Amino acid sequence: MQIIGEKINGTRKRVAQAIKERDAAFIQNLAIKQAEAGSAWLDANAGTHPDSEPEDLIWLVETIQAVTDVPLCLDSANPQALAAAIAVVNKTPMINSISGEPQRLEGILPLVAEHGCPVIALAMDDKSIPETVEKRMEVVRKIMAATRAAGVPDDHVYLDPLAMTLATNINSALITLDTMRSILQEFPAVHLTMGLSNISFGLPARSYINRAFLTLALQAGLDSAIIDPLDRELRAALVAAELVLGRDNYCLNYTRAYRAGLFGK
Repeated sequence: MQIIGEKINGTRKRVAQAIKERDAAFIQNLAIKQAEAGSAWLDANAGTHPDSEPEDLIWLVETIQAVTDVPLCLDSANPQALAAAIAVVNKTPMINSISGEPQRLEGILPLVAEHGCPVIALAMDDKSIPETVEKRMEVVRKIMAATRAAGVPDDHVYLDPLAMTLATNINSALITLDTMRSILQEFPAVHLTMGLSNISFGLPARSYINRAFLTLALQAGLDSAIIDPLDRELRAALVAAELVLGRDNYCLNYTRAYRAGLFGK
């Protein structure tokens, strides 16, 4: 499974402070640690006011790229900020995200198509987050019709079935898992991703829930996720689950991760 390192996100208080103060050392430390932990992409989210976001996201991109060549996941709903950041990236970035919302499809999808970017697509529209598998699939079909019409290959689309917290709906995980299976049955070439820790929001000892959900999600077809790559227990659950599911030939990923100290004592 491919990891999208989640830690450089302006919604986090300390990251927001670093962006405001142009504290490059703090951001670069996060970037280096996540890269060393095996992230396939590093999420870059300025999270600032739309007027200043293009400049802030450019600074964030250039600051990260000064210390690592791991590709970036540009995280914004602002087409102007995304366009500005794409102009300074060294490698083709992932875009996070489009959805069934018309303004996102109209504003962001052309950038995705023009630059050949992989893109995260949320199974929601401008009305709400659908509560059932059937309603989420209706949105997924709308998104896939739009991406195909724009010439985006199915395997560049990373569909997010939306993991919502169990604290408000005890069936949230089951809905998400069933949505994942339905997506792959209808669109077998797409990828699946999600913000994994959303499932445990508002609950105590969240890491136990996250680990259990990760294992079930992998079995349902998850092949990437926005997570904290520095969470040793979660990394252990990841490599162990992939091993048990027969996705680790000769147990190489598990043993290499252990020897590298990514989990264990």
